[in-house]
Amino acid sequence: MRKFLVALIVPARLHEPVRIKEIGLCLASRQSLVEGNVEAISGRGWHAFLNDQAKSIPLPLNPRAEVLIREAGTPIEDPVGGNAVFLGHGSDGDETDVPAQLLSLAERLFATRLAA
Repeated sequence: MRKFLVALIVPARLHEPVRIKEIGLCLASRQSLVEGNVEAISGRGWHAFLNDQAKSIPLPLNPRAEVLIREAGTPIEDPVGGNAVFLGHGSDGDETDVPAQLLSLAERLFATRLAA
């Protein structure tokens, strides 16, 4: 049985690099990365966890995550704030590693190599 998932982390702070990271399966690992309670935005084969209170805290805007979400084909109305954690959808409803196509898109958008 797996003890972790491979996630794409898109920090709000621009001086922090976009990166892939192994994270635990529990909700607490996502809450730690987004610095609070989580909400999700879903796309085709993926979802992103965000801080559900990003506007009221306020957390810094995350233009990189916002661009990635839109370029991946998911329209959003509100600005994205705080760190974003991207994972995949499994066929049985479970979470999976971040999809390769989302990693490739992030590499192109942010001109960085993410895969090991």
